[in-house]
Amino acid sequence: MLGAILISLAVVFVAELGDKSQIITMTYALRHRWWVVLSGVGIAAMIVHGVSVAIGHFLGVTLPEKPIAFAAATAFLLFAAWTWREGRNGGDDEVRVAEPRFIVLAIVSSFVLAELGDKTMLATVALASDRDAVGVWIGATVGMVLADGVAIVVGAMLHKRLPEGFLHAMASVLFLLFGLWMLFDTALGWRVVALAATGSVAAVVLTVSVVRAVRARRAGTQPSAPRESSTEPV
Repeated sequence: MLGAILISLAVVFVAELGDKSQIITMTYALRHRWWVVLSGVGIAAMIVHGVSVAIGHFLGVTLPEKPIAFAAATAFLLFAAWTWREGRNGGDDEVRVAEPRFIVLAIVSSFVLAELGDKTMLATVALASDRDAVGVWIGATVGMVLADGVAIVVGAMLHKRLPEGFLHAMASVLFLLFGLWMLFDTALGWRVVALAATGSVAAVVLTVSVVRAVRARRAGTQPSAPRESSTEPV
């Protein structure tokens, strides 16, 4: 069991570095407390890798990729709209009051949908086919939590340095890009359309951000009108 734990931990940790789940984790960490995000990631990791171990050890079948991709794309597009609405209508306190009740469920559902059929899950399936199933499950879960913990640290650091409104906008755009990519590339198989759609959205967002930043800088550097000094007659 110990060998299965160590091998699966190392494989999953390396596979998660730079993967979309890390970016999803950082996106959530931009707006919510680190322990809330980590709790959701841990639950999702246990579910995903539990399913992976069951498939690899007992069933030996593959999951239908396109229906899962459609569900994941729909979820990310809904999260993008939800995040944008929160940023427009509510402040920091309003968002965080709802965390324990709703955000963990959102994190778990988005991670499970994003990871089903992903390379990390396929690696866990392969490991569980010829190694101790419980050890693979434990190691894969810990490896995923550790890798995504790095993204939580980055998101928490950015949360302290950047304005709340900017963080909501960034999170909304990231969810939108994930949703578009999974819809056109994974679900429909249109790689060129996926590249065009996500690239266009990213270019528009970058252009708008640059224009707003330039306008804000110009407005901040404009000299204020001199005040008229009144002198009393002697």
